[in-house]
Amino acid sequence: MRYTVTIIATLIAVAICAFNYTGYDPHNMVFFMLSIPAWFTDFFVDIHEVSVLLMYALTIISWAVIGYITDVLIARDRRRSRSAA
Repeated sequence: MRYTVTIIATLIAVAICAFNYTGYDPHNMVFFMLSIPAWFTDFFVDIHEVSVLLMYALTIISWAVIGYITDVLIARDRRRSRSAA
């Protein structure tokens, strides 16, 4: 199985976190739009009380998991198409 989507999704998450870390996202708009853990954290806890590094790590992990699930679904579809032919 190739992990193309996993690698791309992880790189996107790293880019999101790096963009936020550099300060070019001063109001955290891009980060909060694209960070799935930030969506749920904001429901339960004041976001200012959560460690930024923890949010970055959770963002990267969540994007990697989404990419991995996508890769698994692609591999399963390719297996089915090969066995059907």
